[in-house]
This record gives sequence, structure tokens and C-alpha cells, in this order.
Amino acid sequence: MTTELEHLAVRLREFARARDWEQFHTPKNLVMALAGEVGELVAEFQWLTADESRDPDPDALARMRTELGDVTLYLVRLADVLGVDLVAAAKAKLDDNDRRYDADLYRGSARKAPPSPGEPGVPGEDGDS
Repeated sequence: MTTELEHLAVRLREFARARDWEQFHTPKNLVMALAGEVGELVAEFQWLTADESRDPDPDALARMRTELGDVTLYLVRLADVLGVDLVAAAKAKLDDNDRRYDADLYRGSARKAPPSPGEPGVPGEDGDS
């Protein structure tokens, strides 16, 4: 079964191809554009209080929705260009987080778990010592 993300990836691929933009859609360019769009999304939240961020006014929410759309498009396009199944990658990461962040040990805590074996930053696991 084809997911909505796969349909979106195909549509983005066709959009780029129709404009001869594939030449510009390198992973480097796409991730830089993605970072820019994330920055625009961050700017919408920059001076809000925690409560305001949970319940933005309708105009702010409309701008946030637009920026979230931009972020999603670049993320889906980047994953497509790299040949990464975005849903599978997200599920694998969620499974890893479930293993790393035991609910009983981390409940109510924002502290970071130690890196998983093989993850960068673990001495001896990734070639570093």
C-alpha cells in the first residue's frame, strides 16, 4: 500500500523534474533549505511564552502551518533523494528511544540518555577512543 508520504514524495519528484530542478536538489542543498525553513518556524515561536506557544492566535497558527508545510516538503524531498524510507526511519528511531528511555527511569525528567552502542560519541564503538 502506498502511503500519503510516498504520494507526496512522487509529487515533489515530478514537481522538481518538470522545472528541471533535480540538478539543484542535492542532499546538501535540500538539508540547507530544510534548516532555513526550520529557522522560519522557530522564528514564529521565538518570543512566545510557553502558554502562548500551546495556544497561538489564529494568524500565528496560519503562519506556523505554512512553515510546517515547508519543513515537511523539504524533509520528504531530502529523504526521497537519499533513498530513505522516512516512516521506517522514524519508527526505528522511536523503537530506539523506547529502549533508551525506560519509562520508569525517565518519567518526568528531561535528562538525555547516554548514546546507544554504535552511536557517535560512544568510545570504541565508532572508531573513536
